[in-house]
Amino acid sequence: MTTRLRTAKGRKVGSTKWLQRQLNDPYVKKAKAEGYRSRAAYKLLELDEKFALLKGVRAVVDLGIAPGGWSQVVRKKAPAAAVVGIDFLPTDPLPGVTILQMDFTTEGADEQLKAALGGEADLVLSDMAANTVGHPQTDHLRTMGLVELGLEFAKDVLKPGGAYVAKVLAGGTDNQLLAELKQHFRTVKHAKPPASRKDSSEWYVVAQGFKGRSD
Repeated sequence: MTTRLRTAKGRKVGSTKWLQRQLNDPYVKKAKAEGYRSRAAYKLLELDEKFALLKGVRAVVDLGIAPGGWSQVVRKKAPAAAVVGIDFLPTDPLPGVTILQMDFTTEGADEQLKAALGGEADLVLSDMAANTVGHPQTDHLRTMGLVELGLEFAKDVLKPGGAYVAKVLAGGTDNQLLAELKQHFRTVKHAKPPASRKDSSEWYVVAQGFKGRSD
């Protein structure tokens, strides 16, 4: 049964369509029923089912944690793991999760994350995406910049054998970034979990088997 939403006074047609899609999205309804903060939780659950990302992890970093759905999944699947997240948006507290409210791109953010983590990580997750401007090429480049920053951080904190998972937009990773991922990880794959909307340009790059730092 489809729920129809009337266009309220002062609400744009685009906003009405978004709200109607949310009301009829089975993942939104499922997230509400199962206590997840966002439908994005199912993207990580599906990626984990395919790649066993959370098996045996002891320390996880969640880049772009708000509103907290991915960290909820980590806590559920790996309850003993230490979890540290960062986002410039406010995020309600989560049991067993250390949350830093700051912009990951600002100077010193990586050092504060490492201090909060207190050691090496088994998994670095990045669901970060730059604010879109409506120009596909620009949006892609801005988001890829975040992927590259996340990779530099991952290379600095991952244990050998660790994994890095990051959101990318249509076009995937460019050749230079893909080459760097393959240089530092044993396997690099792209995936679009079923929970990712079909009309969305997002994909995820899954890099597993970190080869370790040269130093």
